Amino acid sequence: MDAKTYAAVAEVCRRLAGRLSDDVLGTVRENYAAGEFDLGDDALLLNLAYQGVGITIEEQTLMRTFLGDPDGPDLADVPVIAEVPPPSYRFSPGGPGNAPDPALADALLSAEAPAWRGRSLHRSWRAPLDGAPDAGAWTYVLRVAEGTDELAAFSGVTSRLWVSLKQKWPVEVIAEDSARGPYQAAALAAAYPVWHA
Repeated sequence: MDAKTYAAVAEVCRRLAGRLSDDVLGTVRENYAAGEFDLGDDALLLNLAYQGVGITIEEQTLMRTFLGDPDGPDLADVPVIAEVPPPSYRFSPGGPGNAPDPALADALLSAEAPAWRGRSLHRSWRAPLDGAPDAGAWTYVLRVAEGTDELAAFSGVTSRLWVSLKQKWPVEVIAEDSARGPYQAAALAAAYPVWHA
C-alpha cells in the first residue's frame, strides 16, 4: 500500500470516528497499521453494514482507492447517505461528578506523545446523544507533526494505555496536515489542554 492510499485509509477512519463504535474503529485502525489490509477491509465493511452506518458517495469513492475488492458486494451492502451526520455526542471540558479521574491517563498519554511526534494533547468529556454507538467517556485528541503515521500512533498510544493502566479511552490522532472531521473538530472545540510540546 503506497503512501497516498494509506493516507486515504487514515482519512476514512477520521471521518468515521463517532459513527462506528470505538472498539470497531480501533480494530480497523490497528489492522491497517499492522499491514493486515484484508482484515482491515473486512472489519470496516462488515461492521459498517452490521451497525447500519451510512457513508457518503465521497467516502465510498475514497474507500474504493484502498479496498482489496473495491467493487465487491461488501461495499455495496453499506448504506449510502446524502451527507455526513453531525456528531452524536456533546463534548465538554469537564465530566459529570461520577466520571472516572483522568489524571493517570493524562500523565501516561502526555509522556507517550513525544515518541509519536506529538504537538499537543487535549481531553474532553463525550456525552452520548440519541443514536450514539458508545457511552460517555473521556476523549483524547493527540495532535502530531505533519507526516506522522496517524494509524501507527493511534495503535501505539492506545496499546500503552491498555497495557499500563487497563483503560480504554477513545483517542483521535490528527497530523497537522490532516483535515479534521466533525467529531474531532467538536472534541477539540470543547477540550481541556492537557499537554503541549
